[in-house]
Amino acid sequence: MTGLVIGIDVQAARGCPFAVVDESSRMIDAGWIPTAQLAASVQDLATRFRSAVFAIDAPRMPLVTPRDWYWRKGKWSRRTNHEKGNGRHCEVVIAAHRLANPQWTPLAATAPAWMQHGFSIFAALQGRAECLEVFPSASYRMLNGSHDVRIDITLAEFAPGPKDMLDAVVAARTALEYIRGRGQEIGGGDGLGTIVLPRRIDAPIAEVMQWPGS
Repeated sequence: MTGLVIGIDVQAARGCPFAVVDESSRMIDAGWIPTAQLAASVQDLATRFRSAVFAIDAPRMPLVTPRDWYWRKGKWSRRTNHEKGNGRHCEVVIAAHRLANPQWTPLAATAPAWMQHGFSIFAALQGRAECLEVFPSASYRMLNGSHDVRIDITLAEFAPGPKDMLDAVVAARTALEYIRGRGQEIGGGDGLGTIVLPRRIDAPIAEVMQWPGS
């Protein structure tokens, strides 16, 4: 199969919903992955849908060291002794442009369970499938008022968590918009991954788009 995107909304409590969306924006499959079987289950998905791109709503990786640079009052400045140093460059870009409120990625040892699951998913798919990190909360804001972005969905798998499954669908649609050249990849200056958006940022702040010293 070609032109498929698999959106995954990473959860800790009830499992992780996935939605398979084809190039015509039709939801052709969906389900819930038990968190105890994440690696094997996502690898099975990659085998079933061999050419699919994965769109994952979770950080790709944890911090290696606390973040040294903070964006304050329109400029970069060094972290103070009172700041934890959580967050990646891509999350700073999201926050600076007021697209959403990130759940700042910490060091691996202090990452919450759902982030740990996200790290596991990215690791399990390495070398098996192309994986994009997405942020549905930002996608909702960017696509607000866009009447041309539609998805043909089935409600068969929504009952366990409607909002979570919707986020999985929007994750897939976000990646599809990016693949079609309508979106933008942000962050990555710190070497800790990027986030893919469904549209380009209006009036981007040039300074925050560049990581200090990169």
